[in-house]
Amino acid sequence: MIGPDPGFPTIAEAARLIASRKLGPVELTRALLARIAARDPALNAFITITERPALAAARAAERADRKGASPLRGIPLAFKDIYETAGIRTTAHSRLLADNIPTADAEAVRRLRAAGAVMLGKLATHEFAIGGPAFDLPWPPARNPWDTRRFTGGSSSGSGAAVAAGLALGALGSDTGGSIRLPAAYCGIAGLKPTPGLVSRRGVIPLAPSLDTAGPMAWTAEDCALLLDVLAGYDPADPASVPGPAISYARGIDTPLKGVRVGVLRRFFERDAPATPELQRLMAETERRLRGLGCRVETIEPPPLADFNAVARIIISAEAYALHESRLKTRLAEYSRAFRVRVLGGALLTAADYLAAQRRRTDLIAAMGALFAHCDVLLSTPVSGPAPLLAEQRPDDGFARPMLTSLANVAALPSLVVCGGFTATGLPLGVEVIGPAWSDATVLRVGHWIERESGTRGRRPPV
Repeated sequence: MIGPDPGFPTIAEAARLIASRKLGPVELTRALLARIAARDPALNAFITITERPALAAARAAERADRKGASPLRGIPLAFKDIYETAGIRTTAHSRLLADNIPTADAEAVRRLRAAGAVMLGKLATHEFAIGGPAFDLPWPPARNPWDTRRFTGGSSSGSGAAVAAGLALGALGSDTGGSIRLPAAYCGIAGLKPTPGLVSRRGVIPLAPSLDTAGPMAWTAEDCALLLDVLAGYDPADPASVPGPAISYARGIDTPLKGVRVGVLRRFFERDAPATPELQRLMAETERRLRGLGCRVETIEPPPLADFNAVARIIISAEAYALHESRLKTRLAEYSRAFRVRVLGGALLTAADYLAAQRRRTDLIAAMGALFAHCDVLLSTPVSGPAPLLAEQRPDDGFARPMLTSLANVAALPSLVVCGGFTATGLPLGVEVIGPAWSDATVLRVGHWIERESGTRGRRPPV
């Protein structure tokens, strides 16, 4: 660990090294800043690199009393550039906010700073977390560290790339229709969309408030749990915040899975949005491994994927257009083409369309709640295969193909994506674990064991 390159420690590993004085926060931060300088020009993961504040925070963490310190003390992180940061620009990857300097931190950022985490900078996204990979903006789209010709997934694109490439030990993302879990799948990392209300959204630039969630992204499920231990908690200044369970998400993550009931959403990845043969085989192998751990695995029949997709698309389109309507009328040309394609259709939706989608959402929440009478978690795939080529991404992508991730957003459920394996060509393949509301700890535990049994966490991108 000592030297100009600290290797690729997880948050948990780095925390233990820092606590035992085998690694210093300044040493770790300097090494990651050097890695960013060397490798990010090929990845475009960062919009803003905060070198001076990062080193100042690392020095403060090094001086702080180690007794009772948070595991995140001195851990270098980076934040999707829709999280407001006091005195540091927050652009939402849009020229409209190129000079936006917030006066206060987002609540999630404040909590991480208070725990002693080090902010390395702000990360690329899709414009306002929906505008797709766009080449007509001041900053280019992020690229996938496993193959820089390929898409990272979005919209937490820079977060996925930075964590996978070891430029940051963890990151903050947001998820409205899959924006944490899609980059987690394509970049081979872990990403958690928490139960809505568990993590404060105050100070996070909104996309569709009915569906927006804020959450952690890291190399492992355990690291996501360590981040969630700090992020979770009621925020009275956020009207969407809800008091959740007073537990540690990391402490019980190694608890064996014997007796856990796993329902497989087989219809989603076999019929509604058929996965590649390699991913189908990986899902079968994941089921076998879970049975070997003592889980009870059976097929569960959910409502059609098309219903979740329709509801998500109407709500996101309507709410995103409503948030941007005034600026679209006066500054239309300043938005990227991808943003315009994805958002302007919301102008054609009626109040009746929107209310029908919200009513159907209520039905789908009830239907999914009934499924959990028969199982503790659900197993699915977040995508149908490995990362596609970046050049093949369409501005209307969210409408052109089924979105496997929309179920968890529409049904207000916690959902974790972990890397379950790789293609023959070395691209990561993601597995999704979904649980009932407030079962985030169980979801993280199941994901942790999938990682452990699959052995994927020892393999990094050939950056």
